[in-house]
Amino acid sequence: MKSFPLSAEQLKEIINKYPTPFHIYDERTIRNNLRRLKKAFDWVEFKEFFAVKATPTPKIVKLFAEDGAGADCSSLPELLIAKMAGLSGQDIIMTSNDTPLEEFQEALKLGAIINLDDISHLDFLAKNAGLPERLCFRYNPADISNEGNDIIGKPRDAKYGLTRKQIFEAYKSAVELGVKRFGLHTMVASNELYTQIFLTTAEIMFNLAIEIKDKVGVELEFINLGGGIGIPYRPEDNPVDLEAVGEGIHKLYDDMLIKNGLHPMLAMESGRAMTGDAGWLVSTVRHLKHTYKDYVGLDSCMADLMRPAMYGAYHHITVVGKENEPLDHIYDVTGSLCENNDKFAIDRNLPKIEVGDVLIIHDTGAHGHAMGFNYNGKLRHAELLIRENGEVEMIRRAETIDDYFATLV
Repeated sequence: MKSFPLSAEQLKEIINKYPTPFHIYDERTIRNNLRRLKKAFDWVEFKEFFAVKATPTPKIVKLFAEDGAGADCSSLPELLIAKMAGLSGQDIIMTSNDTPLEEFQEALKLGAIINLDDISHLDFLAKNAGLPERLCFRYNPADISNEGNDIIGKPRDAKYGLTRKQIFEAYKSAVELGVKRFGLHTMVASNELYTQIFLTTAEIMFNLAIEIKDKVGVELEFINLGGGIGIPYRPEDNPVDLEAVGEGIHKLYDDMLIKNGLHPMLAMESGRAMTGDAGWLVSTVRHLKHTYKDYVGLDSCMADLMRPAMYGAYHHITVVGKENEPLDHIYDVTGSLCENNDKFAIDRNLPKIEVGDVLIIHDTGAHGHAMGFNYNGKLRHAELLIRENGEVEMIRRAETIDDYFATLV
């Protein structure tokens, strides 16, 4: 069973005010997720830079800011969202790739930490915008994982980051150009539930930090271990043991960095682990179709949640009011997009469904609404937030036909 923070009657009242479909988030779960991560690293100076791309809504980013987190941004709009949420300066890190000049300029204007994805960007930044006092470089360790996964792939094949050789060249060049303060970053995992990958990442990065000090003379102020902490999308999955991750990295930190006279702040840029299980897509059954298979047609589609179509990802589905009924029917749960992969579930065992039933699609708080699009003229829907006091507010209105046509000349 997957839980939902509202009763059927409460949800019905919300739907009467805000018609489906919509994404809805729970403030209490979001805050608890952040606090648990911070507690796992309370033995060291630690900073969570929430990955804005996961849930790019100012009200959500502001929740993190209120609890001391920063923002990890990858575009100009995301930088502006962080600014709307009240963040500035070293509370923002700009980690982008193939970056246009205007995005570097805005990051510099905000005083954000700039995390360079390629060695050529150092000269580009120096010549066109000027270098800040503090810089960070993104490292691609190539063969940390032989398997990779469907979301991020194998690091060696990824477009992100500097090679090992380039990392040392980059720090040496930056010092010569006058940069005084430095960080180091990597991001090699996505939606990982396996504890060891985070320890392996830390070990690689700590070794690299020691070598950077020995070979270039640079002592890193912070090491950003990236994100990638997964959530249990399937009911039978176990969540990541954050306490074990924190304890394991603590030992590596003491044995490797402290013994070599290094005391960098640690950082992460979790997105999914912060908001993934704190969001749901709520949708109503519009049609039932019986041909070679039985189809449940919703008033939402993959334009509202594209992970199942894009990655074959599993999202648990609950039929409101039928949570305890037998799962004795097999359905494909679909939307109305003119694409055959517009399916939230394939051959899913569910209770008998009728037109008008409300379905809750779980764990859509990250990379759900954020990955929406307008193909087929579909309009992106509203986002709601359940406050800690139980009140529900709209934090993003649904798009309208006027919005869709507003950019046409």
